[in-house]
Amino acid sequence: MISFPDDFLWGAATASYQIEGAVDEDGRVPSIWDTFSHTPGKVAGGQTGDVACDHYHRYADDVELMAWLGLRAYRFSVAWPRLADLSFYDRLVDALLAKGITPVATLYHWDLPQSLQDEGGWTNRDTAYRFADYATAVHERLGDRVATWTTLNEPWVSAFVGHGSGRHAPGVTDPAAAFTAAHHLMLAHGLGVQALRAAGAQSVSLTLNLSPALGEPGPAQLIDGLANRLFLDPVLRGEYPPDVLEHISRFTDVKLDDLPTIAQPIDVLGVNYYSVNRVLADPGSPGNPEFPGSEGIAWATPHGELTEMGWEVNPSGLEDLLLRLTRDYPGVPLMITENGVAYPDAVADPDRIAFLDAHFRAARAAMDKGADLRGYFVWSLMDNFEWARGYDMRFGVIRVDYETLERTPRDSARWYRDVIARGGLEG
Repeated sequence: MISFPDDFLWGAATASYQIEGAVDEDGRVPSIWDTFSHTPGKVAGGQTGDVACDHYHRYADDVELMAWLGLRAYRFSVAWPRLADLSFYDRLVDALLAKGITPVATLYHWDLPQSLQDEGGWTNRDTAYRFADYATAVHERLGDRVATWTTLNEPWVSAFVGHGSGRHAPGVTDPAAAFTAAHHLMLAHGLGVQALRAAGAQSVSLTLNLSPALGEPGPAQLIDGLANRLFLDPVLRGEYPPDVLEHISRFTDVKLDDLPTIAQPIDVLGVNYYSVNRVLADPGSPGNPEFPGSEGIAWATPHGELTEMGWEVNPSGLEDLLLRLTRDYPGVPLMITENGVAYPDAVADPDRIAFLDAHFRAARAAMDKGADLRGYFVWSLMDNFEWARGYDMRFGVIRVDYETLERTPRDSARWYRDVIARGGLEG
């Protein structure tokens, strides 16, 4: 038996635009993802989140499935475009608590109101202050029942996939805008933490998608800087790494006076882990626009098995990452807020079971070596709108039939239920 602590927080995660649907109900206003997904050529198959999994109307049944799984916690995101009427989240939180499931709320999972984008979005410094106002309003509504709050989900994606490659909303392709957005997102985090603390929040966190950079030292240091240290160091050390700051200065300037605000203490760091970056020097390479300034660097061929997303399956990378965070940023409790995999559509999904089993074991190995890991949220509870990949990529332990919207637990869901019930893995 490979056991986890009795109070280990086993959970599953989703995001508002990916599952809710009901995009024009109860005062919801358009988001950048409504605009982006309705722009021809932006999303595979011309698909949108207009209906998604219809969780907005089917949440009660979905909570029943969570209870069947034995989840101890559910990580969801609040849609900023629903700020005019947060009643849905009242109902959702109450349903979770009635089943003994701890609600974990993320305030921003990429669905910025289009009206704010029209004013510059994350390239506009004022958006960070608007985010703090939003955080205050949501906590006022839900804070009596939600103890754990995450400010942002994966600001690297918002900044560099949204503003570097333009592969995600808002579809901007400007390196300077990407770095500006990254800084303003970090400022929004810090202001959001201050707002939540002032409102009485019990636990405040930030979720970063972190990927070890493997390969030749020079390229690996740059990619690690842009993927990881650009966000970790301002939040947890109150500074930009010197090499990263020098790199940013090639494109724009950032307001270093913001660093004390960005570095507000957090109670837990959320870690989203999916794979690694393998890089090598290649003088002729144009680089990757999601890593501005990476000319002369190429991504090496992934090793071993690949997922449907084309990502390398690398459980040891998770152990290494957790130990690195423990070493380099001591004293900050950790939570795996997303880890999961897309495989071909089937109810029998032994590959997903093997993937999760290996990553759970890697997490336990890191804990045995000193990592203060408090919980693990599988991505995802159910199949959903996978952003620019549409509905073709299926991450759910629960299958969704997009014609009927019927939910069917996969074998991985039954396996995960058993893991939670026994508190660990079979030896």
